[in-house]
Amino acid sequence: MEVKEIIAELEKEIARLREARTLLAGGIAMGRKRGRPPGKSTTPKTGRKRRLSPEGRKAISEALKRRWALRRKTLEKAAKSA
Repeated sequence: MEVKEIIAELEKEIARLREARTLLAGGIAMGRKRGRPPGKSTTPKTGRKRRLSPEGRKAISEALKRRWALRRKTLEKAAKSA
């Protein structure tokens, strides 16, 4: 047997052992991880900061005020009925 043949046989055996290990570990691929790969981002690559316009800021402020007013009303109603 030549050295190349021995190396080829060893690589086959290593592949077979890795497959057996994967099966024994519950079918989980050993080399793969869950989730997004490092370096991948969902944010746009524009390099600039996103800003709200004054109109958008005012609309959000008014919506939150309405939300908290409604919450106060429901809490007061619940406190009176209890």
